[in-house]
Order: sequence, then structure tokens, then C-alpha cells
Amino acid sequence: MKMNEVPPIERPREKLIHYGPEKLSLTELLAILLRSGKKGENVVELANKIIKKYGRDKLPHLTFHDLQGYNGLGPAKACEIVACFELGKRLLKDKKAELYLKPEDVFGQLKDIRDNKKEHFMILYLDTRNQEIKKETISIGSLNASLVHPREVFEPAVRNTAAQIIIAHNHPSGDTNPSTEDIHISRRLVEAGKIMGIEVIDHVIVAKDNYFSFKEKGLL
Repeated sequence: MKMNEVPPIERPREKLIHYGPEKLSLTELLAILLRSGKKGENVVELANKIIKKYGRDKLPHLTFHDLQGYNGLGPAKACEIVACFELGKRLLKDKKAELYLKPEDVFGQLKDIRDNKKEHFMILYLDTRNQEIKKETISIGSLNASLVHPREVFEPAVRNTAAQIIIAHNHPSGDTNPSTEDIHISRRLVEAGKIMGIEVIDHVIVAKDNYFSFKEKGLL
């Protein structure tokens, strides 16, 4: 099937625009780099054959000469693929994902808000290995349920394919004991997480020199 015969919303470029790159398969991402196929083979089919030939693990390490020898890839396409993977490797060099195994790990990573004079409500989005995918501030100011809606918390989780989350916020007063509102918000998000299939593994309240973990205290 030619690409112009494929429904627009199913074409790689259109899917990326509407749903984001994380929703595309490896084949579709490579197809966007290739831009066009060859006679008798559309761009997605060409991308799929390249991945099958070289394997997904070897693909980022292929040289220009490796790719130029493949039928359907000219010098321009080969250069673009090699350049794309080299750019990714350079940008990700020495980048380490934060690992959260205990509340002390959360406390250590929230130095920027621990003694802030305003409350910052944050979510740490994690993969199945407790590694951070993304950290996002949901609200700033006095914490209440109207500001912390499950939709605002879990929409980024779905977008970033997070498996679990940690709730975190600071208490400017220095007293890390949870308020009634803190407990209410935690329970609400835990229940929403169960529906979404995304586990809330802790709620950590931090101050300048100490923290309070809902998980440690059996409140989750």
C-alpha cells in the first residue's frame, strides 16, 4: 500500500503530531527519518526491513557505509540516520536516571523546594524499575484538593508511560506532619491510580532538614 492510500491519522508523521513520539513504534520513528520508500515498498515497509536486517540493538551503531549498502538508502538518507543516532548518543552521554528506592532518595532530590516559602506540589513519574522518567510541578501555593486534580497528576503519567508515581511536596513551616488535606489528597490520588493502573508508591512531605513518608507510616 502506498502511503497516500494510508488513512492520514495512521501515517507516522501525523501520528507523531497528534499523539507524541512516545506513541510511535521504532519502525514508525525510523520511517519519519527516511521520509520516503522505494519503488514497490512504502516508507514504513522499508523501515521495518532495515530494522529486521540489522536489529534494534545494532541500529544505533551502524556507520554510513553500513547503511549506504542497503537497497533503498542513498547517501542522504544514510547520513541522516547516522547523524540522528550520534546526536542522541551525545545528548544522553553521562545522563543518569534518578533511582528512588526509599524516601531519603526523594528528600535528596528535592533540595530546590525543601526550604521554599511556598508549597510546591510535585509528582515524580517512574518506570517499573523505580527510575525517574519525569519530574513535574503540579501546583504552587496553599495545597488543596481543587488545585490537585487527578487529571493533572495522571495525564503526564499516561503521556510518559509511567508505571508508578511518587507524590511530594514541601511544608514551609518546617513541620512535616501531614495535614488533613494532605491525607485526603493522598487517598484520592491512590484511588485514581488504582483505576488508571498506575501505582502511587509514596507521598513524601519535605522540609529543610527532615521528611515524612506516608509509606513508612502506613498511611498509603
